[in-house]
Amino acid sequence: MEEQPIIIKRKKKVVAGHHGGSWKVAFADFATAMMAFFLVLWLTATATPEQKLAVEGYFKDPVGFTEGGSPSPVDLEGSASVIQESTQDVAPNQIQLKDETVDQLSETLEQRRMQELFQELQERIEQSETLKEFKDQLLIDITDEGLRIQIVDRSGRPMFDSGRAELKYYSQDILFELADTLGTVNNKLSITGHTDSTPFSGRPGYTNWELSADRANTARRALVAGGVRPEQIARVVGLSDSVLFDKENPRAPVNRRISIIVLNKKTADDIQSGASRPDKPLIDLTQPSEEQQQDAMKQLEGDDWFNQPDEPAPGELNW
Repeated sequence: MEEQPIIIKRKKKVVAGHHGGSWKVAFADFATAMMAFFLVLWLTATATPEQKLAVEGYFKDPVGFTEGGSPSPVDLEGSASVIQESTQDVAPNQIQLKDETVDQLSETLEQRRMQELFQELQERIEQSETLKEFKDQLLIDITDEGLRIQIVDRSGRPMFDSGRAELKYYSQDILFELADTLGTVNNKLSITGHTDSTPFSGRPGYTNWELSADRANTARRALVAGGVRPEQIARVVGLSDSVLFDKENPRAPVNRRISIIVLNKKTADDIQSGASRPDKPLIDLTQPSEEQQQDAMKQLEGDDWFNQPDEPAPGELNW
C-alpha cells in the first residue's frame, strides 16, 4: 500500500496595508478652515457698521474698489494705508523741530564755542611771552553778553599815561596779541573804557566820560591794526567810573581797565535792533503825551548809558 503524501497548509496572516498621509492634509485643511471661520466671527463681532458696509460693498463690486476705491476696505489702524496717510506730509529724512528747541540748540552750541575760545585764549596767554608777562592783568570770564577780556591796571604798570588816551608800548603789544585770536572769530566785539574815582586837575570841560571813551576808541584802533576786522566792532563805550571793579576801593588801579567782550548772537542782535529803530524821536519835545513819555522811558532802560551818575564838575579828571 502506497504511503499518502503529507500536505501541510500554512495560513498566511493578512496585515492591514498602509493608508498613506492624505488624512493629515485633510485634517490640516479642516483646522485652517476652522481658524479662518473663528477669525471671521471675531472680525464680524468687533467691526463697526461702517466697516461692515465697506466689506459688503467690496464683495458686491470688487472691481470698483480696485479701480478707484481703497485696496483695504476694512482699516484696523495697523495697515499700510494708515502709515502712508500719517507720513505723507513729512518728507523722507526730514526732522521737524520747534522754534524753542532750535533756539536752545543754537544757544548751547554758542556756549560751547565760547568755552573753546576761552580755552584758546588761556593757552595763548601761557604760550605767548608778551601775554605771559602780563597775565596777572588779563582777566577772562564768560558773562551774559559773551566772553569778556578785561585788561586792568596794576600798580606801576598802567595801560595809559595819567590823564591821557595814548597806549603804553606794552599795552599796544597786548592788544596786538589778542587781536590775532579775536580776528579769527565771526562774533561782534564790544570795547568799553573804565576809570577809577581819583580826582585830579585837568583840561576844563574834559571829564572821565571823555577820557574813558577816548581810551576805548584807542583800544579799538589797536585791535584793528592787530588784525580785527573793522566790521567786527559793534560798540565802543566809555563808562567813566560808573562801573567799578573794586567797589570797596574806588581809587584802586584795578578800576582803570579796558573791557573787550566777544558778543554772543543775542546781544549782538539787540545792539543791531536798537540801532535800526524807526526814525522818530523818543520824546516829542513840542508837546509830549504821557504815553510817549512812558514808551521813551522803556526804551531808555535798555540802553547802556541809562541811570549813569552825573558828570564830574569841570576841572576834575580821573585816571
